[in-house]
This record gives sequence, structure tokens and C-alpha cells, in this order.
Amino acid sequence: MAEAKKKCRQYSIDYLKFGFIPSLSDKHLPMCLLCNKVLSNDAMKPSKLEDHLRRLHPDKTGKDLTYFKTLKEKLQKRITLDTMFASTSKTDDDGLLASYNISLLIAKSGKPHTIGEQLILPAVEEVLKTVLHKPAYDILKKIPLSDNTVQRRIDEMSHDVESFLCNYLKTNHFSLQVDESTLPGNEVLLMAYVRFVMDQEIHQELLFAKTLTTDTKGESIFNVLKDYFMEKAIPLTNIISVAADGAPAMFGRYCGFISYLKQNVPGIFAIHCVIHRQHLVAKNLSARLHQSLQFVITAVNKIRSNALNSRLFEQLCEENDEDFHRLLLHTEVRWLSKGLCLKRFFSLFEPILEFLDDKAPILKENLIKWKPDIAYLTDLFGKFNEVNLQLQGDSLNLIKTKSIISAFLARINLFKQNIGRREFSQFHNLSLTNVQDDDILAYVQHLNALHSDFKTRFDDVLTMEIPHWVIDPYGAIEESDIALQEELIEISTNEELKVQFKKGYQQFWLQKNVAVTYPALWSIARKFLIAFPSSYLVERGFSAVTNLLTKQRNRLQITERGDLRLYLSHLTPNIKQLLSEHQVHPSH
Repeated sequence: MAEAKKKCRQYSIDYLKFGFIPSLSDKHLPMCLLCNKVLSNDAMKPSKLEDHLRRLHPDKTGKDLTYFKTLKEKLQKRITLDTMFASTSKTDDDGLLASYNISLLIAKSGKPHTIGEQLILPAVEEVLKTVLHKPAYDILKKIPLSDNTVQRRIDEMSHDVESFLCNYLKTNHFSLQVDESTLPGNEVLLMAYVRFVMDQEIHQELLFAKTLTTDTKGESIFNVLKDYFMEKAIPLTNIISVAADGAPAMFGRYCGFISYLKQNVPGIFAIHCVIHRQHLVAKNLSARLHQSLQFVITAVNKIRSNALNSRLFEQLCEENDEDFHRLLLHTEVRWLSKGLCLKRFFSLFEPILEFLDDKAPILKENLIKWKPDIAYLTDLFGKFNEVNLQLQGDSLNLIKTKSIISAFLARINLFKQNIGRREFSQFHNLSLTNVQDDDILAYVQHLNALHSDFKTRFDDVLTMEIPHWVIDPYGAIEESDIALQEELIEISTNEELKVQFKKGYQQFWLQKNVAVTYPALWSIARKFLIAFPSSYLVERGFSAVTNLLTKQRNRLQITERGDLRLYLSHLTPNIKQLLSEHQVHPSH
């Protein structure tokens, strides 16, 4: 006959009045709150529990339930060995998390890695001791921030951001922006940015920064790009447009980078940087205006290139109570430099003449003679700078670019007509000078040439056809392509989409369900929204490289380390995932 199954007794809340609770290690065993003795399951009876209380703790037999509840609460709050280790482990994890977060802040600020130990930790220690009146040693030793540690953290976070970006680009279309530049150590740096749609927003991120080991020909640039795409398994066909400057290495008909890219992606849309083109138009000066500009540059160099002259001129400006005390140098490679240099020069025109009176009298006479030209150039380049700033920024697309270019082209015609009638309302500085008829003729001729050059260089942008439904999808459907009319009808009757249209056409098209539900319309609209109109981001990236590669950090391997990516990226690394891959090693 089979042996009967042994009965397992269950704990009852009523047993607390005898001073017993379930054991912490096994809830089926009773444990005495007074002596912490654990009894067998057979003793889980009111009679046996009461007997234990009466025999071993006779002085507690008269205690009420409240007394034993208090003992139970004290026991639960008591720190056991396990909880102590768990708390220690949590503290170490917090220190590692702080190490990653501080390393990310260091990378975002572009500061040397040694700032962690040299400034941040001492600052935290001072706050803990002075403000919180707590010992800092036990806390600081859990936050590793040595030079090498910060570098490793930055590299890990950069790799995480790059992996996320590349995985996303494998399955999504994007536009590309490419340019190369020479670093102070004669290394040639190739940078690429991408623009794509994610979470119903347009994102722009640094794709890579690579060194060109030999020449800077279009084939070499393409090979670097192709190798990177193969390494990351990103299809080249996901590129819908590419923007670059107008250098032969980029836009050469047969051997340029764009031509090699088009061989692999035949339908790609190539754009010559609109800011670069606008800069080339601005350089188109007549011989007379060029000579006047050279007089300005000569005068600026005369004052700024000599330390004594610079100090004397500053003293003269202070005595005359001028708004500015220094002239600005002109740098050809900086887009806004010429306009800012002329604006400052003309605002200090009288002190400059006074200063050059005995130091360069011939130059002074030339400046006086050509003052109307200088005023005209100051006003004109001020307007060029306004357009240049409009063509910069992260939110610019091809639709806005065409509007800006078309408006400025029309403004040039307006300037020409008004100046021809001696109406100088758009040229404030010119109105303050004594303008002769010969001057008017020269300016009108220059504006004519400017208009013609502008129209030629921007012909592709000005003639670009933007379907009306991209800006207004609820407009006249009959005027649209027959193949698209069916999807446009569906959109016009979709009431849910109309809510987003109130926020603008761009927000309308970026809705997640638009690309899926209306693929034909989205395949056309995305080109106008995602394509880069300029190489502005790459130029800004080169400026960031210059900021990082200071004299003290000239050994930083900008293409191998993660500093540049974290400095420029808007994506956030997955620090929690990185923490899970690490074992904590507190500082000693």
C-alpha cells in the first residue's frame, strides 16, 4: 500500500499574536520574532506556537498584537547581508552611470579628457564637503574618470550611436552631403552627413569622417564612400540625393565623385551647394569695384598688421567715442567675412581717414575718392550676407531654397531700377555719400551683370518644378499627374491628416502613415524635403574639427576616436545597454 502524502501546513496571520512570522528563507516554516528560531512545518499549529512562547519567553506571554507587529516591522527594516551587497552593487552601478554621463558631457563640450580628474571630480568634492557636509572620498572613488577611462567611454558611446545610425540607414532612404578639406597637419579629411526621416521628424547626422591617404580625386572620394557603405552593409541605392561644392573633384563630368556615384545609383539627384554658388556670384565685381575693395583691404591691413598701429587706432576710436574700436580682417574662405569687414570699415570711415592722414596720405585720397563705391559694396554685401544666413540652418529644404533664390533675383532687379532713379532706400550707406551720374551707371551695370550671373548659376534651382500638391495636397487635383490623382483623392478625403496640415506642409508629409499609405506621392515629395540644398553641415563639421584639434590636443586621432561624432551628433547613446555589458571597477 502506498505511503500517504505528508500534509504541508500553511502560515496564518493569526500566528503573529504568538510572535511568529513566515521564515525569510522558507515561507512554509514558522520563525519566532523573539529568538529568530525557525521551527519545522509540523509546529505550524496554534498550540505548539503558543507552547513555544510560554516555555521560552514567559515574560512576553501577556503582550498584545501591537507589540509583535512592531517587532515584525523592525525585522523587515533590518539590513541583511544580501541587502547590504545589493545596495553596494547599486551604488557602484550609479558610479559607472555617472562616469558615462560625465564622459558624454565632456565629449559634447569638446574639452580634453583630463578635465574629468583635473576639474570635475575636484568640483564635485568641493560641493559635497562645503554644501552637503558629507565625506566625498567614498562617493568619488566609485566614479572612474581618468583620461583613458573617459576616452574608452566616448569611443563606446560613439560606436553605439554609429551602429544605431547605420542599422537605420540600411532600410531607409536618405540624402547625402560630402566634402573634403585639408587639416593643419596636411591630412585630407573627407566628411559625410546624412539627412533622413525618423519618428516623423527630419534628422541630420554625421555619417563618417575618413582620411584620404593619397589624392583627392573623385574616384578616391567615391572609393572611400563605397568601402564604408560595404562595411556597414548600407545599400548605395538608398541614397536619393547628394550635395557637394562645385570643385572638379566633386562635379567633374567624367571623373568627378558625382559621376562615379551616378554609375552605381543612376536616378540620384545631385545638387551643387547653393551657398557656394552664391559666394561665387558675390565675387563677380567690375574692375572699378574690385579696385575700390582692394583699397579697403589695404587700409585694414595697414592698421591691423602692425601692433602699434592697431593700438593707436583703438585709442583714436576711444577718444572719438566710436561704437567700435577695431577693424575686422577679411578672409576669403569665410562666407560672411567680406560683408562684415566692409560694414565695420564704413562705420569707422572718418577715424580711418584721420589715422591715415600722416601715415598713408595717398591711400586716404583714394578712399575719399571711391567712398561711394565702398558704401555701395557695404550695402550690397550686407544683402548677400542676409541671403547667406537664410541659406544656412538645419530646416532648409529645396522648396524654401527656391523661394529664397527667386526672391533675391527679383530684389536685384528692384535695386537696379531704384538706383537708376537715384532712389537709395535699399542702400542706406550709399545715400549718405555724394553719388555722381558715372557712379550710378557703374552700379547699374554691375547689378545687370550680377543678375545675369545669378540667373545662370542657379538655373537648375529656378527652373525646378515643384508640384503644387506638395505644398497644398488639398488643392486642385485636376492639374496633377493622372497617375497620382487617385492617391490625391484619398488624401483629400482623409480627415485625420488635415489636422497635421495646419502645422505646415512639411509636418504633413512626415506623418508615419503617409509614406505607407501613399507611396507614389511620398516618393516624389521626399526629394524636396530630405535633399540637402547645400554643404553647410560639412563646413560646420570642419569648423568643429578645428575646435577639437587644438595645439594641446593635436595628437587626437579625429577619424579613429569617437570625440567628433559625439560632439556633432543629436542622437543619444544607449548608456543602459553599455552598462549591462560592463563589470564595475571602482577607482582606487
